[in-house]
Amino acid sequence: MCWSAPLSDELKIDARTAPEACQSMTDVRHGVDALDRALVTLLAERQRYMDAAARIKPSRDVVHDQARIDDVVAKVLASAGPAGLSPDIAEPVWRTLIDRCIAHELATWDRTRV
Repeated sequence: MCWSAPLSDELKIDARTAPEACQSMTDVRHGVDALDRALVTLLAERQRYMDAAARIKPSRDVVHDQARIDDVVAKVLASAGPAGLSPDIAEPVWRTLIDRCIAHELATWDRTRV
């Protein structure tokens, strides 16, 4: 069963100047650093889902699922445009992320089954 996280669990991003309002490289760097900290938190949560997948999947052979990879990339690209994210950034970033997550999941699967 899936559930939604309560509002108190929402990701908090440190205060920063909007990109359009930045007046200095210090403003830009402060904003990027704040977003990077938030991304690390989100990626750590995503990694925990990979740990769950490794626990749930009955066979190592089903860890790599090309249809799922294609579905994830398609969903990311569909979301990227409306969010203002270039597909030239989104697609390679997610393909690398997926590749590394699969490697993590395989390592977790192996470690927990031995």
